[in-house]
Amino acid sequence: MDNMKNTKSIKNATQTKTVKNVKGLTSLKILNTVTFLFMVLVNVLANTLPLNNANTGQVSDSYPNLFAPAAFTFAIWGLIYFLLALFLLYQWGLFNGSNDTRKNEIVKKISRYFILSSLANAAWIFAWHSHRIPLSVLFMLILLACLAAIAGILTKEEFSLKEIILMRLPFSIYFGWVTVAALANIVVLFVSLGWSGWGGPEQFRTAIMLMLGLIIGVWIMMKNKDIAYGLTVIWAYAGILVKHLSANGFQGQYHAIVITTSICIAVLALTVLFVWAAKKTHPLKL
Repeated sequence: MDNMKNTKSIKNATQTKTVKNVKGLTSLKILNTVTFLFMVLVNVLANTLPLNNANTGQVSDSYPNLFAPAAFTFAIWGLIYFLLALFLLYQWGLFNGSNDTRKNEIVKKISRYFILSSLANAAWIFAWHSHRIPLSVLFMLILLACLAAIAGILTKEEFSLKEIILMRLPFSIYFGWVTVAALANIVVLFVSLGWSGWGGPEQFRTAIMLMLGLIIGVWIMMKNKDIAYGLTVIWAYAGILVKHLSANGFQGQYHAIVITTSICIAVLALTVLFVWAAKKTHPLKL
């Protein structure tokens, strides 16, 4: 009798724990979805209203610098939001059974960082449009740290092609873009403060930031073996180069920046090829 009671107690405890885990996972999925939608809504309204009588690009233009990329590169936000939306649908089981234990475990691991990243993204918009640049840098760095944490978790997993597209790719591209965006935000901070440290002309200071971005990009690409991340950084740097060469930009007058950016793109491209070649045994892992 005692054995039967103990077995029944263990079974009830296991069922209770399972129910709590399911409820906890569902809560995380809801928070992931709600905070993402809030982030997207804030970004859309900031540009359609616009917030504080200026869209996001106009705020950027009010702090002229040599690091900002051409306007077309910001179209990547549409891709990022689309891929993140696919991830959210996937977590709810749209493209796969909702009882996928492995998928749910990964979702649990990254959810707290994803929720915080969405809130930091939205908070950045308010700080940016209010011209509170130091505060915007803080939120940008929080966003970057969250994406770095997510990348660290996902890098440890082996994914199928479907999982790459629906789980890893969204965060790889997001992380790559925010890496460069964080540097651009810091450059804007320097401009807003009238800081002219490191000596020399603005070209020299911009070249330093470009090289810093290159070092960070190559290091993360090699560490995480993440080709999509590297291609995104190349996209951002290509935008900087186009702005410097185009008639609507700087018309090629800053030769040092053109040369530095071109070298950075070449090194990043070679690193992408190196990582790709090193991963031939895992061709699906991007």
